[in-house]
Amino acid sequence: MKILVLGATGRVGSHLVSNALRSNHHVTALVRSPEKVQINDDNFVLHQGNALVKEDIHHAIQGVDFVVSSLSTDGTTTLSQSMGHIAEAMAQERIKRIITIGTAGILESRTDPGLLRFQSPESKRKSTRAAEEHLEMYNILKASELEWTIVCPTYLFDGESLGKYRVERDYLPDGGTSISVIDTAEFAYQQLMSDEYVQSRVGIAY
Repeated sequence: MKILVLGATGRVGSHLVSNALRSNHHVTALVRSPEKVQINDDNFVLHQGNALVKEDIHHAIQGVDFVVSSLSTDGTTTLSQSMGHIAEAMAQERIKRIITIGTAGILESRTDPGLLRFQSPESKRKSTRAAEEHLEMYNILKASELEWTIVCPTYLFDGESLGKYRVERDYLPDGGTSISVIDTAEFAYQQLMSDEYVQSRVGIAY
């Protein structure tokens, strides 16, 4: 497979890159700061650029089969702006499959039917800004013809892989409170070889 990874220097993105290279796939990474990437692999191509710049996305996406985005909100509109460019470039290149890392806040609320978790008391976060930005990204994907999957972890911590976790379509697994970065990346990577959760949000937690 030839995979474009956006957010490759981030916590989840760096593990996604490692998983793909370990399986001998070809990985292209679009990063703002190349000096943050210390990878020496014949199957790895590094592009310096910005996901907010349409031309940079169009350049990096040439020749790939799949797109994986683990971009963060950065407290700005990075997700929604970049997803507009990504969706446009994928349509032009006739690339269908995209996996993104979202947030449990945009899953359905169990306690308040009709609301998302971040809109209900089910969410403990005081600020909804990041969730609102993830929701914009979700809406862009829903309106597209792409074969998307949004992996929606709850609290992400840097720890060892437990290798055993729960996932649920549209909802956070009942009682789930955390998930490691490594296991989130592993599940997201597996979705490249699966169509089980196409056009779905997937909650993930221990």
